[in-house]
Amino acid sequence: MDLKLLFPFLILHVIHDVHSSSNQWTVTVPEKISVLQGSCVVIPCLYNYPMPKSKKPLTSWSGFWLNGKKVVSTNVPKFKVNKLYNKRSQFLGNLAARNCSMLLDSVGKNDVGPFHFRIEMRQYKSFSYSKNPVTLEVTSDPQPPVMSVVMNKKVTASCSVSHSCPVIPPRFSWSHPGNILRRSKKLNTWKWETVSTLTFSPRISDFNKPLNCTVHYRGGKKVTSSTIIKT
Repeated sequence: MDLKLLFPFLILHVIHDVHSSSNQWTVTVPEKISVLQGSCVVIPCLYNYPMPKSKKPLTSWSGFWLNGKKVVSTNVPKFKVNKLYNKRSQFLGNLAARNCSMLLDSVGKNDVGPFHFRIEMRQYKSFSYSKNPVTLEVTSDPQPPVMSVVMNKKVTASCSVSHSCPVIPPRFSWSHPGNILRRSKKLNTWKWETVSTLTFSPRISDFNKPLNCTVHYRGGKKVTSSTIIKT
């Protein structure tokens, strides 16, 4: 996956202007994010800083996400991040708008962090928000999807999962043909829900048999849930 191609999509979802009257070095990040091994995660981040006494406007911001002393991601062009994160991370935030969000792809068992953000303003000051770290809880197995079925003249079955990878949301496959719709929505700053809905006209042979929904995640993990279609 080319992370450069993801930026136009993600900028619509995670970058928001921040207008705050805070006069302190503060950052808003989740303490812990659950992410499936092999998938991706967007770490949302909003930061603030004391306003400089000088009226000269700031024009330069350099942002760094770090794991200890290892640079995980940065907005500095051509900066070489640590080889452990090369081509797996992307800095998403607009630092002028005080957004410092980051994407990490192909998350492995060792990508637990803690990760913290550092801001450097050449005309002003620098600050590391090391007291506000983010930890990733990397899970090996996905949770089974939640299924529901409504029977009228047609069968309408829904299959839903929550995840941390809005760039490549889970794919769904059904054991029965029909019309399929997929939609996603944001549950909180770091979690999304994706739902697949299957609609079909049942035959007599479809009743009292299992209907299976299989969810395929980024990284190759998959899990199946079943429900019985009853008359």
